[in-house]
Amino acid sequence: MRKILWVILLAGLAWCGWWFAASSGMRGAVAAWFDARSAEGWQAEVGTIEGGGFPMTLSAGLRDIAVADPAAGVAVETAALDITAPAWWPGDVTVTLDEGPILLASPLGRSTLTMQDGVMALALHPGTALELEQLGWTAGPWQVRDGAATQMSAESLTLTMTQTDGATYDLVAFADAFAPGDAIRAALRLPDSIPQAFESLRMQATVGFDTPWDRRALDQARPQPRVIDLHLAEAIWGDVVLNLSADLTVDVAGVPDGTVTLQAENWLKMLDLAQAAGILPPQFRGQAEGLLGMLAGASGNEETLDVELTLSGGAVRLGFIPLGPAPRLIIR
Repeated sequence: MRKILWVILLAGLAWCGWWFAASSGMRGAVAAWFDARSAEGWQAEVGTIEGGGFPMTLSAGLRDIAVADPAAGVAVETAALDITAPAWWPGDVTVTLDEGPILLASPLGRSTLTMQDGVMALALHPGTALELEQLGWTAGPWQVRDGAATQMSAESLTLTMTQTDGATYDLVAFADAFAPGDAIRAALRLPDSIPQAFESLRMQATVGFDTPWDRRALDQARPQPRVIDLHLAEAIWGDVVLNLSADLTVDVAGVPDGTVTLQAENWLKMLDLAQAAGILPPQFRGQAEGLLGMLAGASGNEETLDVELTLSGGAVRLGFIPLGPAPRLIIR
């Protein structure tokens, strides 16, 4: 009996020693990351890093965080960020976001994000590279505001990124009741007949990158897409239904090559919206309607547009008709 008690006591002491070492290591790694970013010329500030979670959980509570990458022109400020992981494997990390306003800044402007129950879960492979196995981000109601105006909002958010083989990942994203804000509706001159929220907004894709996502994605260069299989991108907004799929390869300069399939129901309504927003000049409305009407008729349903776009040589073409330059697909 005494031997059993001694074994239990020694095991308990060993676990306590492991927990304190791992907890200190987690907080030290977080502090070292901020120091390293500061040494690279970033703004990387954190007020305090608090520990806790004994005996089964490792935690690091970050307070008063400000991070800015001057090269990308991106900055984030938040009052709190809580990082937790099981003590037996610190590579399965859960990050809980603050429900207060999170400041976001980019070359496009400044805005604030508020999000209920925002949680990010990361599963990392063992090893010094900390290669990403799975990433999930879920949240309840959220909104992005620009000053006093709401830019966009939704009732929920789900983003997942799951490693399937090496540097290849399955991506899934959807938002329930996604709604552009009044400023966007006004800029697009949307009529009141267009519903406030989308009925569906979702995406499923498989993307092969040049390198796996790991700690170097933050410390050094971001992995870049090389193969994109877009299974489905769907947007349903009132009478407008838009579906996209794509099969693309991307070169080292970010130039895509392949095909994009576009299906659009009530495409005349889309032309109305594009003209009202100033995207389609009135003098080109007749030409666009005639061309798209011919293509819709060829597909067998004059109200549904079903076309395949070809991306090649840095240009986008509809059959033999050039439509413009292809976008560069580069993650900064």
